[in-house]
Amino acid sequence: SHLTKATSADGYTRWVIENKPTMLPDPDYQEEQYGLEDPRIVYLEDFDKYAIIYVSFSRGGPVVSIALTQNFQHFERIGCVMPPEDKDAALFPRRIKGKFVLIHRPIIRGEAHIWISFSPDLKYWGEHRILIPTRPGWWDHHRVGLGPPPIETPEGWLILYHGVRITASGSLYRVGIALLDLEDPTKIIYRSNRWIFGPEEQNDFFGDVPGVTFPTGLIYDKESDQLRMYYGTADKFISVATADYSRILELIKRGD
Repeated sequence: SHLTKATSADGYTRWVIENKPTMLPDPDYQEEQYGLEDPRIVYLEDFDKYAIIYVSFSRGGPVVSIALTQNFQHFERIGCVMPPEDKDAALFPRRIKGKFVLIHRPIIRGEAHIWISFSPDLKYWGEHRILIPTRPGWWDHHRVGLGPPPIETPEGWLILYHGVRITASGSLYRVGIALLDLEDPTKIIYRSNRWIFGPEEQNDFFGDVPGVTFPTGLIYDKESDQLRMYYGTADKFISVATADYSRILELIKRGD
């Protein structure tokens, strides 16, 4: 697997997909032996570059890797930053108290919670702790994983995450939200009790993995008060959904 760039003037229509891969596995990095997937992208002012946080499939399992780029043509690989099995990772767009912050999802003894870690340089990470655990018996019982990179709002860091519940017909992936403290993202201000988005459309159920809504991109347009979420459907299509941020904020304030 590899990563390929697509561009659109309005984010909805007339997408132009490059006719060759934008980022291929590098043979000098053994963790990329079996490919790359699930990128999350943020702009880092510290480097005047975009950071791509992606899953590398190594012989030992999936790991979290980071690469930097200014033009999406040339890439500076930092390499593997989290050992297997780890996925669903994204960086905060700025340092917090002098440190870079990463949210990711390791699987340890079958437990799949969302973790948070800190780094002075993007390469060496520590202060690991669970941020968002699974909830037994609930819609996010069996597995949780971060969606897009966190969005900074006046109320806190807004994050979307997917929750998995295993049913008789297979795994069901739905979306929840959480709000983290701006200066201490280990503190959860709010976590949705209910899922706010899930598979409904035909495309959500007819693909490689039916019943999956898997968000990895989020844009907040302050002028229009609109959130635009890009997500994978059934592991086959890329879709977009919109919501007014003010309505999401009302949901948070009600504590639903």
